[in-house]
Amino acid sequence: MKHSSTRDLYGYWNQRRGAYAAPERADIDPTAIPRVLADTFLLGTDASGELVFRLAGTRVCALFCRELKGEDFVDLFDRASRRQIQDLAGIVCDELEATVTGVTAQIGDGSAAELELLLLPLRHRGRTDTRILGVLTPVAAPYWLGAIPVTSLSLGMLRHLGPAGAPAATSPPPPLPAGRPRHGFVVYDGGRR
Repeated sequence: MKHSSTRDLYGYWNQRRGAYAAPERADIDPTAIPRVLADTFLLGTDASGELVFRLAGTRVCALFCRELKGEDFVDLFDRASRRQIQDLAGIVCDELEATVTGVTAQIGDGSAAELELLLLPLRHRGRTDTRILGVLTPVAAPYWLGAIPVTSLSLGMLRHLGPAGAPAATSPPPPLPAGRPRHGFVVYDGGRR
């Protein structure tokens, strides 16, 4: 992780999750991370299942020179990267895998800047497929930040935050009261006899 915002948010997220693979959305307190809020965003799935910005910090919005709330996250990426970012978001949600990746931001005159993107899974009401916490920040602030909008992002090298980021211990959720153990599975009686 190259940027302090990335390291700080990852450290806070890691501390808040405790023994779980991901913290609950309600456990994230913005007042506990004031230095990184401007670089932070929260994604959620809309009715069609697309990832949209629920919240975006001021420096994230400054990259695009507009408010991002409600916009599709994947649409910020160039065509070559869209499938990759969808797959990456799926890994974050489905496998509860924190991921950091390099991103190149392009502007209209052909200039580019190196950014760092961190995606962290969140549980929301017990589900893990509806929220992602992240950071998108320039490794070094470009001269045009806030004056010229980024036209597209492209993915670079990525890294899954593996064993060091893995939870120390996880315990399975308790079985529902009607379930009974059978050969390593929990059996729930259905409506048929």
